[in-house]
Amino acid sequence: MAGEEKGSSPTEARTSVVTGAFGFTGQQIARRLLRQGEHVRTLTNHPRPELPLFRRVQFCPLDFENPEELADSMRGASVLYNTYWVRFPYGGMTHERAVHNTEVLIRAAEAAGVKRIVHISTANPSLDSPMTYYRGKAEIEQAIRQSSLCYAVLRPAVLFGKGDILINNIAFLLRHSPMFAIPGNGKYRIQPTYVGDLAELAVESGRRTDNFTIDAAGPEIYTFMDLVKLIRSAVGSRSWIVPMRPELLNAASRTLGTMLGDVLLTDDEIAGLMAELLLSHQPPACHTSFAAWIQSNAGTLGRSYASELARHYR
Repeated sequence: MAGEEKGSSPTEARTSVVTGAFGFTGQQIARRLLRQGEHVRTLTNHPRPELPLFRRVQFCPLDFENPEELADSMRGASVLYNTYWVRFPYGGMTHERAVHNTEVLIRAAEAAGVKRIVHISTANPSLDSPMTYYRGKAEIEQAIRQSSLCYAVLRPAVLFGKGDILINNIAFLLRHSPMFAIPGNGKYRIQPTYVGDLAELAVESGRRTDNFTIDAAGPEIYTFMDLVKLIRSAVGSRSWIVPMRPELLNAASRTLGTMLGDVLLTDDEIAGLMAELLLSHQPPACHTSFAAWIQSNAGTLGRSYASELARHYR
């Protein structure tokens, strides 16, 4: 059953739908909506009964093969907060398929009478990109703009926060390996965004009625080399940071991924990083300092490995 904050009125509370409310970003959005007294439904294929949030939201399957059921799951909702995407192709799922699935979701939201969508995209998407990750993100944005929904599109570059994968696993490898390889010279820039700031921006955007697209950028810009050094210092690592040709790093990450039973990096991720696609060209919309967060969480960061495949495919 849909849950609400203690003291809220079920007759007055509005309903919002969050795709993946038990995931990294979706959890943050759902918790903030609940604190505001809203009913929250989630569309997910990964229910997590161990989470306290599980008992506070109504959950329905995210079944793209059944658009009528998707629409029924969203009836009565005012806003759809969409975090659905796939980081890399795996097990028959591709970025192209993820675009198709999101288009099904958008049409189902229209059929359900949802008025607004708040969509989590990525920095620097492009319909002309040779990388399917960035091209797919741009295609979804285009589909949203062509829909009847009013919209807010938020574009973070790289997210950090408790439960993230990328920053945690950089720390994990720095803790456990005498050497940490980076693609190229590491001088390309990156702009991290705190997931809590993104969630706050998403919920604020859900209250608005205008159409807009905004970079959800954090306040600090680092070279990738400096970002890795910052994490290394915080966790007390003495790992040697080694610049490596991208093709060699990709081969090494595949080998290490096989050992860990996961996918560490993809060609698109390395290319996007080195092309500074994880960098905003707008004033920061988010405020939490990456350096301060790293220092505050250094004791637990990277203590265990966070597997993308275990989280989303097993």
